Amino acid sequence: MDTARISRFVSDLWDAEIVPQLMDYIRIPNKSPMFDKDWVAHGHMDAAVKLMETWAHTKLPSLPGATLEVVRLEGRTPLIYIEVPGQNDDTVVLYGHLDKQPEMTGWSEGLGPWTPVLKGDKLYGRGGADDGYAIFGSLAALLALQEQGIPHARCVIMIEACEESGSYDLPYYVDHLAPRIGNPSLVVCLDSGCGNYEQLWLTTSLRGMTGGELTVQVLDEGVHSGDASGVVPSSFRILRDLLSRLEDPETGRIKPKELYAEIPAQRIDQAKAAAGVLGKEIYSKFPFVEGMHPVTEDLTELVLNRTWRPQLAVTGADGLPPLESAGNVLRPKTSVKLSLRVPPTLDGAKAGDFVKGLLEKDPPYGAKVSFKLEKDGSGWNAPQLSPWLEDAVTKASEQYFGKPAAYMGEGGSIPFMGMLGAKFPQAQFLITGVLGPHSNAHGPNEFIHIPTGKRVSMVVADVVARHFEQGKRG
Repeated sequence: MDTARISRFVSDLWDAEIVPQLMDYIRIPNKSPMFDKDWVAHGHMDAAVKLMETWAHTKLPSLPGATLEVVRLEGRTPLIYIEVPGQNDDTVVLYGHLDKQPEMTGWSEGLGPWTPVLKGDKLYGRGGADDGYAIFGSLAALLALQEQGIPHARCVIMIEACEESGSYDLPYYVDHLAPRIGNPSLVVCLDSGCGNYEQLWLTTSLRGMTGGELTVQVLDEGVHSGDASGVVPSSFRILRDLLSRLEDPETGRIKPKELYAEIPAQRIDQAKAAAGVLGKEIYSKFPFVEGMHPVTEDLTELVLNRTWRPQLAVTGADGLPPLESAGNVLRPKTSVKLSLRVPPTLDGAKAGDFVKGLLEKDPPYGAKVSFKLEKDGSGWNAPQLSPWLEDAVTKASEQYFGKPAAYMGEGGSIPFMGMLGAKFPQAQFLITGVLGPHSNAHGPNEFIHIPTGKRVSMVVADVVARHFEQGKRG
């Protein structure tokens, strides 16, 4: 394998075709179904699928025997399914998604979620890094191998359109396609993060997630606050009280022991190593306001907090009028959207049921309290890397990044990983991505760091080739 030739091929393809395709993709507001209930009527998801399908079809003739199908199960988001024949009977699955998070406010002047802007090595706009590049990077890797005649196993590329909503459609597709997917020995996922842009980062674990809408209602309609305050308890105060059952308001620590899991010793060691590599970049990558500091100065604890410990975020609110319209009224109800990250090895469904029971039981003052569960996905803890894969990623990182690979858990969730881990317990997993410092997925000013996208594509090509060689050795 001529690694310099791999580098040139992939880099040239990114510059000539992939970056322009990503710019067109960013322009499409194909929000995930949770954020666009009328996604079918709006047609944006189909437009994103069509863009990727059209480009992929131009490349498939260079991959002999390759096929592409847009699979559409009744009432579900579509899925792009590509098969590329290999030179043995083994299978590699390459996964990504194409649906996007909503717009979010706070974009810098000249930037916007649906406005692609190329500044130096960064392409700004929603979805390029999370995770629109996945289909392009996966095919670039396979095309680079084909260009040199390097053999590889049969490859299956799956691009879903429901990940940002919890991948609730994906199990149906995995079951529907199971005879065609086969029994993969390697799963590659490009939807994860990287601690920096200087080396390859492998994701060792992903937190699970549960959450939903918590509503507290005290009245049938709003009343004069001067008349009712002191008599009618505020829905906001009751809501604060309920949240304190879950989270310590002073420290942010989640209180119930039922929402914790034991952290494996290896993951603690890896957290210490990652903290040593990243230093203060662990927290300096976030846009803190002046004078603000992280919850602790202990860098290892910060890594463990965001990868193995439960954490709560309030991501939205309802029942609160805008400030300019906020009269002296004791409001009838308050609702908040809760997002609770849970440890990788905790059962997400059980965690959701526990939280629902915790928040709804014994409501203060007899208020009407409801918690509508929306998400209950379990996390994922990677199996130990086999020696061949550990060696492959080490060499690939040195070759294409110039530094050794690093290992760290991620605080986000990729439901597909837990699903595949359960279905294929013998498979090896290469989970990586381009979401590094300041890339700000889900927030304003999201960008993809193009050189990292290129290098990750090169790494995938290299590892898929080494996977084939390992297969020959049995």
